[in-house]
Amino acid sequence: MHTSPTLVIGIDGVRLDVLPGLDTPHLDSIARAGFLAPVEVDATTPTMSGPCWTTIVTGVGVAKHGVWGNRLDGNRLDVFPDFTTRLAAECGRRTFAVGGWAPLFLAREGGPLFVAPTRLGYVAPAEDTPEAWEEADERVTAEAEHLLGLDEELHAGFVYLGAVDETAHFVGCGKEYRASVEAADRRLGRLLDAVRGRRERAGEEWTVIAVTDHGHRDEGGHGGRSELERTAWIAACGPGLPPGKAPSAPLHHADVAAHVYTALGIAPDPHWTLDGKAFCP
Repeated sequence: MHTSPTLVIGIDGVRLDVLPGLDTPHLDSIARAGFLAPVEVDATTPTMSGPCWTTIVTGVGVAKHGVWGNRLDGNRLDVFPDFTTRLAAECGRRTFAVGGWAPLFLAREGGPLFVAPTRLGYVAPAEDTPEAWEEADERVTAEAEHLLGLDEELHAGFVYLGAVDETAHFVGCGKEYRASVEAADRRLGRLLDAVRGRRERAGEEWTVIAVTDHGHRDEGGHGGRSELERTAWIAACGPGLPPGKAPSAPLHHADVAAHVYTALGIAPDPHWTLDGKAFCP
């Protein structure tokens, strides 16, 4: 069976409705080579980063993984681990996760979400400001470029970029927010270049998934049930995903982890009880 290593880039808090007016050539390139389609955060899931990212990387909803807020206390990640941990522990695959939001990577606030990937990188922002988060995202991207550039086997990775969300919380969804989305796209371009480098060096056919967790109100903020808050999106390209053809069925956040396994040629064990399924045209 053909297998495709997979990189998931999580960009926190990117509103779908602002994308058409922005300069995002790298996200656009993923959409052209595959698709970009909306995701609605389901009615049981708070429009918050903790529950949404946990669903994205575990492939199960809040009723199973038990993360209901930005504190991860009470989680069931021992039963429903993230894909970088499950692939490393149960499937013998090499994985990484890197980012700057502490509960995802450290034993703080009920975390970590990423328990035991093969390699883990955490880049702490110097302070809780948009500027410090932009710098942290720069260092996160550099760390991911380094890991992708190593001459060693690699099967799946997750990169978290948080500055867009932080900017919205501080100054709303105006000019600075839009500039932050464009900066995130430039970082996405660097990661795509790193993936292309592996293809040229090792002949690997990678799947790339970019995903956001939730939207924002105009003034900045989320957690409610407005359409702006509950509208997210997934963009993906790679083997088996026809160019320009979005899946016909509605997408769900839990589909991301399910597609990672499928791209790697791994049939999910029924005992995993995944709620998501692989993207299909």
